[in-house]
Amino acid sequence: MAPKNAVPEKQINEFVQQFQQSAGGNFESLVLYGSAISGDYDEEYSNINLLAILKDTTLSKLLPLAPAIQAWTKRHPAPLLITRDELERSADVFSIELLDIKRRHRVLAGADLVSNLEIPMNLHRAQLEYELREKLILLRQRLLAHAGNEKQTWQLLLRSVSAFATLFRHALIAQGEPVPATKRESVKALAAIVAFDASPFDHLLDIRAGRTDPKQFQVQDLAARYLSAVEQVTSAVDKMLDSPRA
Repeated sequence: MAPKNAVPEKQINEFVQQFQQSAGGNFESLVLYGSAISGDYDEEYSNINLLAILKDTTLSKLLPLAPAIQAWTKRHPAPLLITRDELERSADVFSIELLDIKRRHRVLAGADLVSNLEIPMNLHRAQLEYELREKLILLRQRLLAHAGNEKQTWQLLLRSVSAFATLFRHALIAQGEPVPATKRESVKALAAIVAFDASPFDHLLDIRAGRTDPKQFQVQDLAARYLSAVEQVTSAVDKMLDSPRA
């Protein structure tokens, strides 16, 4: 039996074989990225993230891939489907995502087409500010939508913490700081700079990892401290990004 939170390598390998065979001469590359590579994978909360690079993405060329993708999406999100030209031209609008893929990925089949991507870091800073603001506003909305429902509030907190930790890591990258290996280390490193209360993130990551029982906490209190920390970080990072770097 595979250990809890083990990356489902057998499922991945089966998909790679089926996808590559279905794509035939249209195939260029299939890349695994995200928590399955970083060591933060959690079978309950994490996704298996795949990037598929094809020569042609017209519908007639995509349809042969439908059976493989339909089987895969019964358990996992669909892979990103993109051409090499689109990939290179997307670095200006998906700088956060592509920088993460470039820094840490595993080529499952085909050529490595991401290691040499050029990422415009000035646009990375703009996307970072946008993503923080957007996710903060969405967090407020959803906390209100789930108010009074402890189960849904817990799910919101436990599912959102990964996205915020990722953005915290990118705040460090934007400031030229060393890149931490894990979500927890990213939160800790940014807390040392911004001086916010990182304990809600630690608690949520511990609960996700099965190290802590959520019954130890009042969810509304934790949500309040979590929201306050996100607001503080967003404001501080906004000011940091607006300040010229030395």
